[in-house]
Amino acid sequence: MLRRGFVMGGLAALAGTPARATSDLRLMMVRAKGCVYCAQWDREIGPVYGARPEGRAAPVFMVDMDGPYPDGLALARRPWLSPTFILLRGGREMARFEGYPGADRFFGVLRAMLDQARQAG
Repeated sequence: MLRRGFVMGGLAALAGTPARATSDLRLMMVRAKGCVYCAQWDREIGPVYGARPEGRAAPVFMVDMDGPYPDGLALARRPWLSPTFILLRGGREMARFEGYPGADRFFGVLRAMLDQARQAG
């Protein structure tokens, strides 16, 4: 179970990498089986994500809502809505967006999350 401030060990290797602009950021997409909005993201965003500057700044990885979650996460709270997008730096939550805003808004929301993470240092 994930709790605020609770760190489980594991993604520590990411935390030890030198800090560069955004190279230590990753986007965790939390999804649920049968989620229609996850399937919509897969169709609309998945094929182009890695080619976009935002996708290169924060590579995406998927986690099932029911787990297992990677070790070493420090999340503000356990995800409850699918999809949930959590921007991580070394396993620590920097920003979060719950739900899929649609293809027209997704990268704008992600840019705002990246800006928030950059401001946090």
